Amino acid sequence: MIKAFSAVAAAAFVAAALTVLPGFAPQVEASVPQALAKGDRLPVRTVGKDCSQQAWPNFEASCLRTAGSNAGVREARLVTADRTP
Repeated sequence: MIKAFSAVAAAAFVAAALTVLPGFAPQVEASVPQALAKGDRLPVRTVGKDCSQQAWPNFEASCLRTAGSNAGVREARLVTADRTP
């Protein structure tokens, strides 16, 4: 009889604790999430005036040709993963 009474008293104590404890929790307010700055964009670099100040692959078209030449731009090197004979 004492075991049953102590089990009921323990269950009542746990139920009372679960009822009273949420009253001590801080209040929560709903708000709109803040928009974050986009981090997936590359930094914009200024283009140098001289062709020697420009780095690959950001060459201007005028730096790819010899002055006064109408020849097309050739590929310097083509690297592929295709190794079939």
